[in-house]
This record gives sequence, C-alpha cells and structure tokens, in this order.
Amino acid sequence: MKKELLISYDEDASKIALIEEGRLFELHEIEQKTDFVVGDIFVGKIKKLAPNLNAAFVNIGYEKDAFLHYQDLGPQYLTYKKFLYDTTSKKQQTSSLKNFTIQPEINKNGAIDKVMSAGDEVLLQITKEPISTKGPRISTQISLTGRFLVLIPFDNKVSISKKIKTTEEKARLKTLIESIKPEGFGVIIRTVAEGKKVAELHNDMNQLVDKWNVCFKNIQKNKVPAKALSEEDKASAILRDNFNQDFVSIICDNEQMVNDMKNYLEVIAPERKNIVQFYDSHIPLLEYYNVEKQLKQSFGKHVNIPSSKGAYLVIEHTEALHVIDVNSGNNISSASKEHALNVNKMASTEIARQLRLRDMGGIIVVDFIDMPNPDHRKDLYEYLREEMKRDKAKHKILPPSKFGLIQITRQRVRPEKQIDTKEENPNKDGEILAPIFVVERMEEHIKALLTKHKGKLYLHTHPFVEAYLTKGFMSHQMKWFMKYKKWVTIIPRDSFKSLEFRIYNANKEELLHYSN
Repeated sequence: MKKELLISYDEDASKIALIEEGRLFELHEIEQKTDFVVGDIFVGKIKKLAPNLNAAFVNIGYEKDAFLHYQDLGPQYLTYKKFLYDTTSKKQQTSSLKNFTIQPEINKNGAIDKVMSAGDEVLLQITKEPISTKGPRISTQISLTGRFLVLIPFDNKVSISKKIKTTEEKARLKTLIESIKPEGFGVIIRTVAEGKKVAELHNDMNQLVDKWNVCFKNIQKNKVPAKALSEEDKASAILRDNFNQDFVSIICDNEQMVNDMKNYLEVIAPERKNIVQFYDSHIPLLEYYNVEKQLKQSFGKHVNIPSSKGAYLVIEHTEALHVIDVNSGNNISSASKEHALNVNKMASTEIARQLRLRDMGGIIVVDFIDMPNPDHRKDLYEYLREEMKRDKAKHKILPPSKFGLIQITRQRVRPEKQIDTKEENPNKDGEILAPIFVVERMEEHIKALLTKHKGKLYLHTHPFVEAYLTKGFMSHQMKWFMKYKKWVTIIPRDSFKSLEFRIYNANKEELLHYSN
C-alpha cells in the first residue's frame, strides 16, 4: 500500500497527515507548546489519595492533577520508589541498574494507601493525554520505545511480539537480545524487528540506553514536579511506529524538520532518507495535496461512502458512546441478495478509516443495513476485522448482536479529533455585505499594498471566489494586472469561508486578513 506523510509546520500547531493510496487516513494536530503527551516521563508528587477509587491524584505540573490507579503501579513500584529516592539523594551515582537491589513486588490486588502516602515523590509515565475536564492518566511502569525494541527498567525478561510466528526467528531474536541487553533491564521485541540484522538491533538498543541516561540525569536535578524525558516529536514517533517499505514520500514545509527527519531516517533506514522532501510553495502543503478538501468531506455528521453510488454514514457522538448508522441512500438496486452485504462492506472500509481519522475512542456502536442471511453477517464481521487490522490503536470487535448491531471498543489515549465543517450564517443579523463589494474591498487592499510592497502579492480565497476572479480572458485578475502593472497570484483555499480572503507577500508573511 502506497503511503505518504505530509507535515505542515506552524509556530503554534503543526498538522501531520498520513495518506494511504491518495486518501487521508490519519490527521494529527500538534501544539508546539504541548508538555503532556503519551510517553513523557515525569517526577511528580502525590497530592492526595482516593482510597474509595483505589487511586491517587498526582501533581505533575498540569492544571489538573494526573490520575494514578493502583493497577497502574506495576509490581516493581517499590523498586522505582527506592531508585528515585537514591537518585535524588545522590546515593545512586550512575544510570546503570547492574547492582541495584530489587525490592519485593507489591500485591497486585492491594490497596493504594498501603504502598504510598500524600507527599510521596513518584517516577511516572503518561499513558493517556488530558481529555476534556480530566487530567492525564499515568502509570509508574516505565518503558522506553524504540524502532525495534522496548526497554523496561527493573525487568530481566525478554519478550517477543506474538505476531512473529516463526520459531527459528523467535529463538534468533531472543538469543541476540539477551546477549546485548544491559543488566537490570527487560526488553520487548517488536514485530518490526523480524528479520533485522544484529547491527540494526544493537543500534536501537544503544539509543534506548542513551534515553535512559538522559532520564537519569534529569531526575538527579531533584526538581518536583518536573519532566524527566520527552517523547519524540510526533513526526518522528509516526516514523518510528509506522515507517516501512510502503512509504514513498515524506513531505514537509519546514527545512529544520526536514533535516531532523533525514537524520532520524539516517539511523533507522539510511537507504530511504531521500524520500524526505522539502516543500516550498505559496500554495499551502495540505491544500496542494487535497487534504483540506478531504477534511471538509470527512468530518461532517453525514459522510459519503466512496464508490457506493449514494450510500452514506451518519455519525453521532454522545457522552457515553459513538453511534454510526449505515444508510443505503439512493442505492436501492437490491436485485441481488448480495446487495446489502456489498454496501455494508464498503461502509466497513469507510468506518475503519473514520475511526483512525477522527481518533474515536471508547464504545462505538454500528447499525449496518439488515442482512437476514447469517453467512452474510459472519462474512461482514470478518471483513470488518480485516479492515481494522491497520489500526494501531488497541480495539475489540464483537460479532453482530441479535439486532444486527456491531459493537467496537477502541483505545482512547488523546482527545477525539473534531473539525467543524459548517460555517456561521453570515446573514444571521439580517444583512451582509454584498459579495461584489467584498471583491471591490479586495481590490482596494491590493491597490494599497502594491504601493507599499515591491514584490509579488498572493491572494488566498475561497475556490468559488477564485473561479470568479480568474474567469475569462479579461478576468478581474487580468484587469488588476493591466491597471497596476503587477501580477497578483490567486490561490484557492478549500478551508476558507465563502467570503474570507488573505493576502501574503513573497516571503509568505500575512499582510491582511478579512472574514465575513
């Protein structure tokens, strides 16, 4: 499957789009100042215990206290506690765990107030980002994730991904990792390690050990609360977890990020580093690759199912769950008994995409078109499971119920992605500026800017307005050129409101912004 990664950089929030066969499957919006993401390691302080929940609330510097359940402590909690104390008190002078004394494991069914108290300092890792009014979800089971391996402190076991089926390969990997892993650490061998050479695995191991060294040095600074280790930036994390031979291009509009990703690929796949390309154009990256248009089409309440000849999904969100209804629409040519099954299969493909694109988590209930044939229901269930295999988030799919509903649970680690595809009613107060006057206002601003700026001007506007301004030989664009002796480049923007426009200079600096 042909994959492309598009990264649109912005000082406030960057957008990362994963394209598969020309269609948008994932969209990540990353705020540059985000300090609390999945994988970050912190030193926090227990603020209060909640024995009735068998949990604790921990101050890690976020406006809402992080939530730590007893089941997330892990059996080696006392060992981590001692390690943290010894490190901050300078008794532990090295990051090596070779001679560190392992403490007894805690009771997996114990009580929170038996193992910790308010005011205790804890070493922890974020497992779920802040969502709505809730603070981060955390765990004291630390793990460092690499390309091929996961390094786990205070655990000497070597585990292998169940997806690696070959007995010989399992034995090879286990023997290899046991020979190179540092003492005092456990390792999980990821699926992508299958068939990899010793040098690649050894290099990945060294990188993880270096991360642990950085974490140790930050813990030594003895600041609470404080971040001990940052997860990799989102672009690198996506490359780490998804990069394979299917990627044909990685395109970014920021030179520094391009260099960073080339350096990262130099480590994990040096032969492929040239697929990273720098995009430099006045047409925004996501606009050029048709992502903005797909966003408008994919995030509404009603979503068309491609190639279905009129079938569509209705997606509703409630506090407790998500509901998806499959409608055949105008596609009612049910001459064949296979008709409902075919429509439902096409809907399954789109549903699997929608779950990834919107990052929908929790409980999802899907109401498919009724299928009286039990073989068809079984066929649909297996087809949906196959389509969902590409989803990296943990999920579980139940067989169709007696009412023909399929229930899905999907891991929720960050807030659901929501994009408003509707526009405000410009006529809500009874009157609006006539569109023709908006065009005249454009010209006034362009005239004023042309006298101030010697370079080119770039007018970004809605595609309908762009079509109006550029139509015919003597278009408005041509008239402006003949009148002011300077060419104004007009760029259509699918994400803009109907009467919104922006003017940029040759350096991509915004000179003016107007919106109805």
